[in-house]
Amino acid sequence: PQQRCINVSMPQSYDAVEPLDLEEFLMSQLRSGDSALMQELGDFPDDDLEVELVEKECRTVRHSVPEEGVELDSHVRDCVQSYTQPWLMSLLILLQVKSPSLAVLSDDSSRTLTSSDFDLRSGLTPDPRVEGLLHFSNHDDLDRFNQEARQGNRHPELFALYPPADEDDAVEIRPIPDCPKEHMGDRIIIRCQAIKFEIDIEPLFATLALYDLREKKKISENFYCDLNSDQFKGFLKPHTPQTDHSTLSRAAIFSITYPSPDIYLVIKIEKVLQQGEISDCAEPYMVMKETDSAKNKEKLEKLRNQSEMFCQRLGRYRMPFAWATVNIMNVISTATLDRDTTDSDSINGKSSSLEKRGQLPRRNSERFGTMEDQCNMSAFKPATITISTFCKQEGDRLSDEDLFKFLADIKKFSSLQRRIKTIPGTIKLDVTPVHDNPVACLSTELIPVKPLAEKNVRPVKEVLEFPSSEVYVPHSTYRNLLYVYPQRLNFVNRLTSGGRNITIKIQFMSGEDPSCVMPVIFGKSNGPEFVQEVYTPVTYHNKSPDFYEEVKMALPARLTERHHLLFTFYHISCQQKQNQTGASETLIGYSWLPILSTDRLQTGQYCLPIALDRLPVNYSLHSPERITPQVPPVKWMESHKGVFNLEIQAVSSVHTQDNHLERFFTLCHALEGGVTFPLRVREEKIPENKLEHELKLSIISLSSSRLEPLVLYLHLVLDKLFTLIMQPMVIAGQTANLAQIAFESVVSIVNSLHNSQELARDQQGRNGLLATYLYWVFRLPDSNELLSTGPGGAVPPTEGRYSTMGRASATTVGTMLLQSRIRSSSNPDIPAPHSPEDTEVNNILSAKGQNNPGSRMSTYVDVSSHPQSSTGGTRPSNRKQFHEELALQIVVSTGVCRENAYKYAWFFFELLVKSMAQHVSQLEKQDVPRRSRFSDRFKDDVTTIVSVVTAEMGTILVKQQKELEQAEKVNISLAFFLYDLLSLMDRGFVFILVKNYCNQMSAKTVSMPTLISMRLEFLRILCSHEHYLNLSLYFSSPASAPVSPCPSISSQSSSSCSFQEQRILGLFELSQEFKQQHYLAGLLLTELSAALDMESEGLVQRKAINATYSLLCAHDLDQRCTRPEVRAKVATLYLPLVGIIIDSINYLDFTVSEARGGKSKTGGSDEDPDNIPPINQSIAMAIAGNPFNTLARNALQSAKAVATLSAETSRNLLVCFLWVMKNAERSLIQRWTVDMPSAQLNRLLELLTICVSCFEYRGKRSSDKVSTQALQKSQQAKMQLEDSLLRGIGARGEMMRRAGGSDRAGQRVNLRWRKDLTQWRQTNDKHDKTKAELDQEALISGNLATESNLIVLDLLETIVQAVPLADCKDSVVGGVLRVLLHCLTCNQSTTFLSHCFSTLRALVVKFGDLLFEEEAEQCADLCQKVLQHCSSPVDGNRSQACATLYLIMRYSFSSNFSRVKMQVTMSLASLVGKSEDFHEEYLRRSLRTILAYAEEDTEMQNTPLPSQVDELLRNLNSILSDTVKMREFQEDPEMLMDLMYRIAKGYQTSPDLRLTWLQNMAEKHKNRKCFTESAMCLVHAAALVAEYLSMLEDHKYLPVGSVTFQNISPNVLEESAVSDDILSPDEDGVCSGQYFTTSGLVGLLKQAAELFSNGGLYETVNEVYKIIMPVLEAHRDFRELVSTHEKLQRAFDNIIQKGHKRMFGTYFRVGFYGAKFGDLDEQEFVYKEPAITHLPEISHRLENFYSQCFGDALEMIKDSKDIDRSKLDANKAYIQITYVEPFFDDYEMKDRLTNFEKNFNLRRFMYTTPFTKAGRPRGELNEQYKRKTILTTMHTFPYIKTRINVIQKEEFDLTPIEVAIEDMQKKTRELAVATHREQPDAKMLQMLLQGSVGATVNQGPLEVAQVFLNEIPADPKLFRHHNKLRLCFKEFIMRCGEAVEKNKHLITLDQKEYQQELKKNYNRLRENLRPMLERKIPELYKPIKPRLENRDSVKRLSFRRALEENS
Repeated sequence: PQQRCINVSMPQSYDAVEPLDLEEFLMSQLRSGDSALMQELGDFPDDDLEVELVEKECRTVRHSVPEEGVELDSHVRDCVQSYTQPWLMSLLILLQVKSPSLAVLSDDSSRTLTSSDFDLRSGLTPDPRVEGLLHFSNHDDLDRFNQEARQGNRHPELFALYPPADEDDAVEIRPIPDCPKEHMGDRIIIRCQAIKFEIDIEPLFATLALYDLREKKKISENFYCDLNSDQFKGFLKPHTPQTDHSTLSRAAIFSITYPSPDIYLVIKIEKVLQQGEISDCAEPYMVMKETDSAKNKEKLEKLRNQSEMFCQRLGRYRMPFAWATVNIMNVISTATLDRDTTDSDSINGKSSSLEKRGQLPRRNSERFGTMEDQCNMSAFKPATITISTFCKQEGDRLSDEDLFKFLADIKKFSSLQRRIKTIPGTIKLDVTPVHDNPVACLSTELIPVKPLAEKNVRPVKEVLEFPSSEVYVPHSTYRNLLYVYPQRLNFVNRLTSGGRNITIKIQFMSGEDPSCVMPVIFGKSNGPEFVQEVYTPVTYHNKSPDFYEEVKMALPARLTERHHLLFTFYHISCQQKQNQTGASETLIGYSWLPILSTDRLQTGQYCLPIALDRLPVNYSLHSPERITPQVPPVKWMESHKGVFNLEIQAVSSVHTQDNHLERFFTLCHALEGGVTFPLRVREEKIPENKLEHELKLSIISLSSSRLEPLVLYLHLVLDKLFTLIMQPMVIAGQTANLAQIAFESVVSIVNSLHNSQELARDQQGRNGLLATYLYWVFRLPDSNELLSTGPGGAVPPTEGRYSTMGRASATTVGTMLLQSRIRSSSNPDIPAPHSPEDTEVNNILSAKGQNNPGSRMSTYVDVSSHPQSSTGGTRPSNRKQFHEELALQIVVSTGVCRENAYKYAWFFFELLVKSMAQHVSQLEKQDVPRRSRFSDRFKDDVTTIVSVVTAEMGTILVKQQKELEQAEKVNISLAFFLYDLLSLMDRGFVFILVKNYCNQMSAKTVSMPTLISMRLEFLRILCSHEHYLNLSLYFSSPASAPVSPCPSISSQSSSSCSFQEQRILGLFELSQEFKQQHYLAGLLLTELSAALDMESEGLVQRKAINATYSLLCAHDLDQRCTRPEVRAKVATLYLPLVGIIIDSINYLDFTVSEARGGKSKTGGSDEDPDNIPPINQSIAMAIAGNPFNTLARNALQSAKAVATLSAETSRNLLVCFLWVMKNAERSLIQRWTVDMPSAQLNRLLELLTICVSCFEYRGKRSSDKVSTQALQKSQQAKMQLEDSLLRGIGARGEMMRRAGGSDRAGQRVNLRWRKDLTQWRQTNDKHDKTKAELDQEALISGNLATESNLIVLDLLETIVQAVPLADCKDSVVGGVLRVLLHCLTCNQSTTFLSHCFSTLRALVVKFGDLLFEEEAEQCADLCQKVLQHCSSPVDGNRSQACATLYLIMRYSFSSNFSRVKMQVTMSLASLVGKSEDFHEEYLRRSLRTILAYAEEDTEMQNTPLPSQVDELLRNLNSILSDTVKMREFQEDPEMLMDLMYRIAKGYQTSPDLRLTWLQNMAEKHKNRKCFTESAMCLVHAAALVAEYLSMLEDHKYLPVGSVTFQNISPNVLEESAVSDDILSPDEDGVCSGQYFTTSGLVGLLKQAAELFSNGGLYETVNEVYKIIMPVLEAHRDFRELVSTHEKLQRAFDNIIQKGHKRMFGTYFRVGFYGAKFGDLDEQEFVYKEPAITHLPEISHRLENFYSQCFGDALEMIKDSKDIDRSKLDANKAYIQITYVEPFFDDYEMKDRLTNFEKNFNLRRFMYTTPFTKAGRPRGELNEQYKRKTILTTMHTFPYIKTRINVIQKEEFDLTPIEVAIEDMQKKTRELAVATHREQPDAKMLQMLLQGSVGATVNQGPLEVAQVFLNEIPADPKLFRHHNKLRLCFKEFIMRCGEAVEKNKHLITLDQKEYQQELKKNYNRLRENLRPMLERKIPELYKPIKPRLENRDSVKRLSFRRALEENS
């Protein structure tokens, strides 16, 4: 790929490819009889289109419709029809994708046996042998047998096992818009459990409603309920005509769209009117208690009787009594907080408020932000609210304003104010969230909601919400309610006293006659459902009362000017006067309000005058303010002033309450005829000739209407506009063409909806409301609809046009049609009629290609007269087709309109598609050939549109980078448009559009990655087409290798079939012919190939790969592709993909394993000791001279950085490769591998190796990292993901299910799928998954590993079986073997292993000699891998491995047996040394089994084979015995290393094995982080190799044996091969390993250098490289020299930088005493521990370990005195540990200058023990002795182990004065160092000074001087010591002086005094010492004759060890 230089503008192939003419090609294919396969995929079902009506899912039992028998006006009729007609959906029929089935993985659970008997034959029975191991006489049978075995029980779908790709890329999923439904907020149920006061004397009535304090708005209608007992209900009997079931409700569902913390539930209590102020009536409630009933019995009885009396008389009137409130949001948020977090949101997603929020148009204002965080409305725990105080109602403070003031106070002071009088009592309410509708629920119109209740249950009422802010959800049900709110009366100026207890009677009248009263007012609790009148509650003796009544009415659908509200005002007398009988009400006056004013519903605030005495005649025609003067004149209260305030609100889906909309609808209906001109619209009159002008104005002003009404009536508005676009109007005899203006209006509405901040969009940027409209609502404007509408406004019978069969039947009918059609055209017996159409079609085709939109205007003007012959339909010529008109409008649009039409192209595309689909379906054009379905003119328009849209994108890309996202969205919608056209139009035509798009999108100016990325998304969508395979003509590709040059596929190709070989190789290349034939596939692969060449663009590459991947995934899970022959054809379609992948092999990242959270097999990693190869695998590979440098590339990075693809992406690409290989025809692949040039074949093998690594099974431990990008996405993303998995294609499958109302069922499929698959993506966090899920996940990934490895294995077999045909067989076999060995290195399942071993055995049988001769290296590897499996606890694996190992021995017997023996022995040694979990007992059984094979092999009985095998196995057995010992010391690393050391020593004569064991030791050290020891092992190994190399080759640049290594460590000389018993290296099988080569030597040393560097011994790194350099120089390997010098530089840098800070080891003497220790008894060792190890640490470690062995018998000796054996307890084990320091003689110190030198090559160590003659360790200065012990070890540290035996021990004692000398020398030295440092440390210096000159230092210098220097000693032997001490003091006092001076410069100001103190102390010390220091011993200054007897002390003084004297 590096050579393929890439042309930046475009892969050259772009412009060239012309697509085939698909329809033509298909016809010829059908005739040529290739139809069987076409049928397989359901051919090209022309009827994959289905336009169907789906009944609306209705929440209620029946649709809410106007009352029967009224003739509706046309607007209401349209609304009702729009709300009740079925949805119209045009669908592509889908095939369900099956969900994958999973087979079971073998679970390898281990069993253990112990075996102490080492004799193979006696104790062990062999495992069962593999059947028929030697039976195959010829190779083909063997291959066939293996092949059949491999094919059994395989997973048909590879992708079912693979984690789905990241859905960020899944552009082909078109989200299904939500089905339009009535808006609901978050819903809660409130149930009234109890309302109780202290006394119970009368009926009470409750009204509940929600108020939003923040918005000062009542946000729900009233809910009425009462809990009165039957006794009290009896009081009211006379006033209750009947009690309807619906009024018994005690529970209400409230809906809250905009939760805010200030939502209050207010409960108002009323009672029956009685005499007295509210306070008087409440008095008894406040003073009496039911509990004192004895006392109050009579009083209560009296009160009851009194209330019964009032009820009888005034039962129809109410009075306010009390109210209570609770902040409902507090309750909910508290309940949410308590909620147990494990409750998941209810599964079906209905509840999650998060999702709702998505569809809900969020308000962007900050005020709705705060609540979101606090509570989740749908997921709180059911709560019970108890309110224990009521507030008494105040007669003068009843209005809503007063209520809000009270609520504000409550919020502010969080308690009631004192001035509010309270009444004791309780209300109990239950609050629960609503998930599904409860049973027996009534809608706000009182229609029962599903599900219904069986028996008579109390109903639950839905309470209508008045949202606190706009809600943008179009109407979808008929609702027509009116709410009347009387507010206040102002009777201040009225003089008569009559009006004090005032009530208003409210009625809805349809005329003026009293009989015209309509029963449309909703009743309250325990009464009739609808009533004719309502009385407002009475405030006692209040002349201008406030009202809080809400009167809810059902508006009649047809309103006339006669309809009005009538208000009658009465005074109620509470006390019956004696002479009075009968009525308690006195009439005060009347008022009224007409419902319509100029045909428009009256709503809002009114202030009406009141007419006294009587109503005027014909009053209802005018409003009371404007009534005409009458005779006799009307008497008005307060001279016709407005005195009655009221408010009217309507909640209606019929009355738009918006001027623009109202006007538009009115004028549209005028067109339909049946109106009289001049037309009245509001205040104006419009004559007929002005109609067109006015209509245009109203269309233009549509988009300026308020957003909320526009959205509410969106469906209707769009329907009307589309009708106008279609229909030429005849107005006043003139044809008016409104199409253009209507189209512009549609565009501007689309624009304003997209631009609104309030409205949600989906991820493709589509406005949700519009998408929903197109998907569910839009239907072709009906031609007759506008022309004639029958009387009564009946709904025209649209249903007739569409198939309303159930889906299943429609599909089957379709298939039957299809089959009959195929039969007729492909069955030779039935003559296919040549219709005249064919010729017409050909003409059309020949004329294709001229695209000239320039001359369009003329046709635009003369639309109606254009005869459309070309469509071949039977339409009357004046009828325009909607899709043609629409396309035309888009093409000719200009200016802003054009800009927006293209900006929101998705809308017009989907509109076009849906109208075309209905067009195709209506004309039942199924028998019309595709290419004649649409007129040429229409095709031209479409071509223009596509090209303009593409150009627009180009412009955006070039000019406005910031609009990139916009371009991407347009790109996606364009792709979907073409996708849909493929199902509707001539497909060849669509392909030409695709071609034009691709060419246009290759503009030179835009950056390449952007373009590729756009084209990729485009193609990805097209390729997700249901019939993509057919569109790509997959059946015309050769599925198997042609025997002769194949028959030409199409005329062009015949020339290229020059000879067969090229044909086959050609199939794997992206040829011109391929691109033409398989159009879409060709384009996609071209993009992929271009993307892979763009090295820096990881993102583009990922996109390209994921597109390919998701496409193959879709094929794999497609029901239609289950038959193998179909799969083979499909796979052939992707053969060029294989070529592309092989070419891009350099970009793959095969450290995939690390990225996927496992260990990487390439670099090795620390976390997992047993799997790290002894030598870095990559270096080993490099050493071995790996022909396809597979794994090495990662370590020895080649010049250019590789692996540009991320791990994830590489995996996705490789899984595609595996899929093609799995499904392609075997013979084809085989021919291909035979013809392939060998370089290419090597790359293929390399690719297979990478596949094995990538899909390795990583077990459960890593499953938390299973998917790197599985960050938790929202619920909705998961749903999408499932859609994409379950998709037939795209999300339509999901939609089909939803549409059918089977929502719940669909959900279940998802869940099952999610269980199986999507847990791959659920989360990154292990804790979120159940154990079952984790197991399931591990199971799936295990199956994936097995399947992908088996695919690799199949392919390897295919390659090997083709070997006899190939030229270079040896390298092929070697290559295959290499891949197989790599397979064995990875974790594999038993299933795979058994097949893998079969293949290996076949290789050995077929190519044994070749392998053992040529591939010695590989064979060594093979032996090791096989042996490893021989020790497997799984029986199956073991028996397979044994059989394989035996065959290796048998087939190598004739030629190379000695080498194989050696290799097996070495393998075992290395296995035993390295592997932690190595099961020797199983291995023993395997050895026994191999023996059995040898004994049973009849052919070989007469040869030496059995005895040789026997001998080999005995050797192996003895190696195993060492292992058993090693097992015992697993916990004691030192013992373990000693043992390994011993084993290695035992192999001194067999270099290969010693090398192996040295490597094993290196490995063990490395795992324990003992890098230095590990490096030493490798240095020893290298020295060993050097010894043998110098015998074999004589090169100057090679080291001369181990001598060369002395500088690194003197220990290395052990490796010199000097003794006689050493084998000569030429003997067969000796030193044949990969390491006994120059490169092996270099490899070992490089690794050692690396380890030294890790261990911090940088100086040694230099020594190691000194040996490597000459070799590199001799080989002229300058690249390596560069890196070597870099490493050296790093090493020296480290030495400089770390300087003093470097830490080396710490050493301890450890002695073991006691018979319990066995070999160790009385042994002493020096242990090397990591730097800064404290004594307690090592002591603790050893104690822990040995106490496990000996329990309490272990004792740690705490001191370092000599051990007296006689005093020890024989039954105990003792360990003594002492800290020791390296010890050097003075002469040595001259050479050891640096810190490193003082810590390297150490053999002598010292520790000191203080003692006194008296036996105590410490005493006074003059009696304190010290013993120094010097230990010498056997080897120098560092060595190949961390403890070395002590071989010599010397001791000498120091007298007290010598001790003093040592102390003083040390002090002086410290002071000198501290003073002369470059950057002195003041603190350190002061500390030393304090200890030296401080006045009070105990046993300080002064005291020492006084004890030893005060007088001259009597004993002349001590003279010299005395003098030495005196000189020490002299130097000491001098150093102190320097230090004090130095300190003067270091101190800060605040230390001045301290300095003076120091100076003073120093002076005092100097004065005190002076006399002693000046006194010399005269004798010492005379010359002395040497006296022999004094030698002894001299020796002691110099501390020199005089070895010669001791000897």
